Amino acid sequence: MREIILDTETTGLDPNRGDRLVEIGGIELVNHFPTGRTYHVYINPERDMPEEAFRVHGLSAEFLSDKPRFAELVDDFTAFIEGARLVIHNASFDMGFINAELKRAGRSLFPMDMVTDTLSMARRRFPGAAVSLDALCSRFGIDNSRRTKHGALLDAELLADVYIELIGGRQASFGLAEAGRAGPRAGGRRTTAAQRPAPLPSRLTEEEIRAHAAFIRDLGDKAIWYDHLPRPESDPVALTPQ
Repeated sequence: MREIILDTETTGLDPNRGDRLVEIGGIELVNHFPTGRTYHVYINPERDMPEEAFRVHGLSAEFLSDKPRFAELVDDFTAFIEGARLVIHNASFDMGFINAELKRAGRSLFPMDMVTDTLSMARRRFPGAAVSLDALCSRFGIDNSRRTKHGALLDAELLADVYIELIGGRQASFGLAEAGRAGPRAGGRRTTAAQRPAPLPSRLTEEEIRAHAAFIRDLGDKAIWYDHLPRPESDPVALTPQ
């Protein structure tokens, strides 16, 4: 499953009153893992920048004046998200602006049923609690210290971590390791799991190992797999524990 974690910055709060997009940031996930592919653009809004908006994201009209207009980058943008599900925090806000820009460019609008709204997810999971991006980062222990101002790509990166926490992906992937260290519960008490004196040999065949290495190479140099596995120039079979 392919998903795009998306965030935008704007000149204000209402596209129906002339506010425009000024920045789009996107992070690609496949099966809930970052692939290393990102999308990031600054956009010339063809208007002034209100002081209130400038204080939020720090993007001035002067800085944006030589950036492409939305109509000039719409093809690249739609190509990046084609076939993917969008994941957005407060989706009605961002989608309102995206669809306003698409309409202005004479393009088809994006339906809301292609979007997962993490704000709604968080409200269902934590009723009555603060569910801003900063609040969720704090709740899940995600470092957002770089977020001194809003930025579309940085916010998309933070939202990717929040989203994985909201769907239980991180717990699902690492829960077994935690359980192994702490031991299973027995009668309400934790017991210590017996440790195997030597790891079992790998059941993977050489063909399977090389096929997986080829798959990782296709994801690009920034794929998260390289935090844990050898780079593609290494022999994947020779470096696999036996």
